[in-house]
Amino acid sequence: MRSGNAPDVRRALRILAALTCVVCLVAPSAFAQFRIFGGRDSRRVTLRASDGVTLSGEYYEPSKRPGPGIILLHMLKRTHADWENVGAQLSDAGFAVLALDFRGGEDVAALGSDVLGAKAFLRERPEVIGTRIGIAGASVGANIGLLDAAEDPGVLSVALLSPGLEYRGLRIEAAMKKYGGRPVLLIGGTNDPYTSRSIKELIAIGPGTREVRLVDAAAHGTVLLSKSPDLVAALVDWFKRTL
Repeated sequence: MRSGNAPDVRRALRILAALTCVVCLVAPSAFAQFRIFGGRDSRRVTLRASDGVTLSGEYYEPSKRPGPGIILLHMLKRTHADWENVGAQLSDAGFAVLALDFRGGEDVAALGSDVLGAKAFLRERPEVIGTRIGIAGASVGANIGLLDAAEDPGVLSVALLSPGLEYRGLRIEAAMKKYGGRPVLLIGGTNDPYTSRSIKELIAIGPGTREVRLVDAAAHGTVLLSKSPDLVAALVDWFKRTL
């Protein structure tokens, strides 16, 4: 190479180095992959269940800091994505929201460890008021959420979409009684007979705020959110009033 080309080569190398630095700065990682929903940032996060299993979820930071924390629990064989619109709007309302992805497998009893890990994640976040936690769950996620809340007085409010008195061996009558006077929102479809019967029995258990919202649809769990879009606003209003 002729020496007269050296300045051009050095300049090209400087440009390449600068571009490499930019790529390093913006490259996503497993802990910070940001997306935008409803004007708020969300990011994929990893966390550990109380038994050490690695989990993932979508985390929505609160629009106002600090804010109460809310955990969203999906149905079996679904993902956190069912809660995207709910997570975004709760975030806009000032809540820190973790839409959790449950571990795989058929052992639903182990999912309780996943919720313990989700609560630990939120309570360690500086933008979260760790003493104010709410849970929303759908189908088996509703049962798991209530079972956890019954054992943790720090869970101040729950919203249950299509709960069942028993799913996969997870009975919740005793949990509702132990949950006591804390507020519960029960949501179901009018053409979902088992959910309707379950809600009727659950509202008769124990004192406290028990609100019911029925959707005129043959739908279950988070599918109700697409059948009745105003449910998202109802969930935001519920947690604003009770959390």
